Amino acid sequence: MHSQDSSTQVNFLFRDGHSESFKLPLSPQEFQQKLEGLLAKPWLIFHLRDQTVVISTSQIMKVEIKPPLSELEGEGIFPNSERVTALTRGSR
Repeated sequence: MHSQDSSTQVNFLFRDGHSESFKLPLSPQEFQQKLEGLLAKPWLIFHLRDQTVVISTSQIMKVEIKPPLSELEGEGIFPNSERVTALTRGSR
């Protein structure tokens, strides 16, 4: 088994509203190095114990990654951001 530090959880949210989550046997640093290339591919393939899942990247609206990839830097990347929900909006 991989330790928590050597795995990354990825949640894909699709145009039709459903989502899929996967735990990958990659450290966040390894996943970060592959991320741009992965999103440029037309299909992502995940081999699970009991099946293979093929995802069309053109149908992905959002990707959530845990733990955060805090080393990503550059244009269009906003460090130290916070998610604002209906419960926290205007409470500060």
